Amino acid sequence: MSSLSDLLVQFDAIHGVSGDEERVADCLKGHLQPITDDYFEDALGNQVFVKKGGNPDFKIMLAAHMDEIGYIVHNIDADGFIYFLPVGYHDSRTAFNQVLTINTEKGPVTGITGGKPAHIVTPEEAKMAIPLNELYIDVGTTSKEETHALGVQIGDYITFERTGQFLNGSKIFTGKAVDNRAACAVLVEVMRRLADKDIAATVYGVGTTQEEMGIRGSEPISGQIQPDIGLALDVCLSGGTPALSEKDIPVTLGGGPAIMFYDWTPDTGHGNNVPKKLTRKLVEVAEKNSIPYQRQAVLNGGTDAWAMSIRGKGAMAGCVSFPSRYIHSATGCVHMDDLEHAVQLVVAFIEDLQEKI
Repeated sequence: MSSLSDLLVQFDAIHGVSGDEERVADCLKGHLQPITDDYFEDALGNQVFVKKGGNPDFKIMLAAHMDEIGYIVHNIDADGFIYFLPVGYHDSRTAFNQVLTINTEKGPVTGITGGKPAHIVTPEEAKMAIPLNELYIDVGTTSKEETHALGVQIGDYITFERTGQFLNGSKIFTGKAVDNRAACAVLVEVMRRLADKDIAATVYGVGTTQEEMGIRGSEPISGQIQPDIGLALDVCLSGGTPALSEKDIPVTLGGGPAIMFYDWTPDTGHGNNVPKKLTRKLVEVAEKNSIPYQRQAVLNGGTDAWAMSIRGKGAMAGCVSFPSRYIHSATGCVHMDDLEHAVQLVVAFIEDLQEKI
């Protein structure tokens, strides 16, 4: 049986941009279908694994989105260079000088993002991030026909090519897709620990699709399941670095999972004012079981909890998060203690509930 750290390494390595989560879904299915009571998949590719409890009408949904941010092939020019569009929210500063993998129907193709050499960059240009629409991918070809022969087509998804690792023997893991493969690992471990337990609620462990594109996948599946309680499992912003003051982000790596009290993106309206009944219960369970935790309230955030809270008959929904440095980049970092304590918190929370809150 894979450990939690092994699961994280395995899930992070999979290529799975929003809309192309099939490989992640297969991995999740391989781990969870043998140990759960029921399984189904919906039209958007959401993966649903059911652990039956004593009360089939008391439903808890755990949502871990399977997708990662990436790019998609937009055009191929006459010389074989590839232009691309963002899939999900990107900081364009992170796209230059990257090794990327284009996931074609023929298999993976390696490319690099190119631009002007530093020798001829103007002082004005040196102060700016290169816009994504000015970057291109070089796959070593000299014509559109050669690039097509590799299998590259418009519409192919692109991911960062980077092997995850633990930093110098520490418990800090850095990878290309810890957002949100960290939650996929946590979801597997939670469902494993619940497998042989007698619990009151029926638990729906869901690997959701297209969260990075506006929380799309969790909307229809939440409406289908109609949970009473929903918990998103996701990363959250972490401070504790020279770039961020404690005033900006008080949550830090290794301090425990963060119980989300409030997150909201004003531009879109996505987010949650998490019901006090739910946050009180999560805090109570954490303190009763001596599980370290942190509290977080943020702007410009949003998780699958938003969809769970408003779809169907509505649900009491919140988020158990894992602090992550350098979020939405190829070098995201999480701490294994935070993931382990998140597993403990979610399992203890579900065991503690004998009836609807």
